Amino acid sequence: MLPANTPNQRPSDGRLLVVDAHGRLRHAARGDLARVLSPGDLLVANDAATLPASLHGHHLRTGAAIEIRLAGRRSIAADAVFEFDAVVFGAGDHCTRTEDRPPPPTLLPGDTLGLGPLRATVRKLLGHPRLVALRFAGTADAIWAGIARHGKPIQYAHIVQPLALWDVWTRIAALPVAFEPPSAGFVLDWKLIGELAARRIGFATLTHAAGISSTGDQQLDARLPFDEPYLLPPSTVHAVEQTRQRSGRVVALGTTVVRALEHAVSQSPRLRAGPGIATQRIGPATRLRVVDAIITGTHEPGSSHYDLLHAFAGAALLARISDALEQAAYRTHEFGDSLLLQRQAEAIPRAARAVGTLSALPA
Repeated sequence: MLPANTPNQRPSDGRLLVVDAHGRLRHAARGDLARVLSPGDLLVANDAATLPASLHGHHLRTGAAIEIRLAGRRSIAADAVFEFDAVVFGAGDHCTRTEDRPPPPTLLPGDTLGLGPLRATVRKLLGHPRLVALRFAGTADAIWAGIARHGKPIQYAHIVQPLALWDVWTRIAALPVAFEPPSAGFVLDWKLIGELAARRIGFATLTHAAGISSTGDQQLDARLPFDEPYLLPPSTVHAVEQTRQRSGRVVALGTTVVRALEHAVSQSPRLRAGPGIATQRIGPATRLRVVDAIITGTHEPGSSHYDLLHAFAGAALLARISDALEQAAYRTHEFGDSLLLQRQAEAIPRAARAVGTLSALPA
C-alpha cells in the first residue's frame, strides 16, 4: 500500500474494500458508502475536533530545542486543560520520519518547558524518557489561547506540506479534544449524511479524544493506544437500543468509536450514557458486545489500529484483506482509502452469549 501524501479528505477516486460477515471481499467506491450499508443500520461517528497538539519550544534548563506532542488527558471537560501526558522529541519537525527524530534532552521532574506563549512543568516521567506528565501554568483561557495560537496539527513525514487545522477537522467536528484526527470520519460530508437518512440508515455521534498513532519508538508504540476519555450521549445509547430492536447493525466509523462503545458497555450490564476513560486494549481476545462492523482506514500489520481488527476477524482473513489492499494499491494513512469490515459470522454466537441485554446481533 502507498501512503496518501496529500491532505484531501474526500478524493473523488477514494475506494472502499467491503468485507461481509462470511469473509467475502468486494471493491467499491467510497462515495457509495450509503448504498453499501443497509436500511436499519446505525452509523456511529466520533465528532471530536482535532487540537493543534504539536508545540515547539525549548527545554529551559539546557536551552535545547524540543517539540512536544500532547498525547493524553483525564477528561474532555473544557476546564481540564492544565495537565496532559505528552511525547517529547528533540530538535526537528515533521519532515524527518518520526522514528528518526532525536530524543529530547534528559527530562527531570520540575523542568520547565517554554512553548511559545506557554510554560509547562514536567510533573513526572511515565516509564519512558520521551513520555512525561506536564502541567501548564496560567488560566484555562490562557492555556487554550496559547495552544490555539502556537500549536500545529500533529503530522508525519509522508505529508510534506504543513497541515492546516481545517485539514484535520471532520465535517462534524465539535469539541476540540482529539490529539490526532478521527480520520475514518473524513468520509463524512452533508451529502452522505443526507443519503443515509434517505435510505433509513441511522446516524449518531459520540466524542472521544482520539490519541496519537505513532511515537517513533517501538517500546512506546507497544503501549498504544493510551487511555482516552470519551463522552457517550443519551441519544446515541437510545439509537443503539433502537437499532438492536429492529435487528440492524451498529457500524463504528473508526477505531475510537469501537473503543468508546465497548468500554462503556463493559462498565455495566447495559450500555450507559456519560463520560468515561477507555483503558482497554481491543484485540483477538475481545468479545464485542455492541459493534457489529467497522469502517476504518487501511492500517499496516503491527499497528494498534490493525490489532483492533482482530476482534472482528481472524488472522487468516486479515491477511487476505491486507493482500487485497496491497494488490489493488489502496492508499494508507489518515487521508487514504477505507475498509468496511463486518464481524465474522462464526464470532457472533460466541459474542451473543456474553451480551445479556444486548444480545440481538444480526447474522
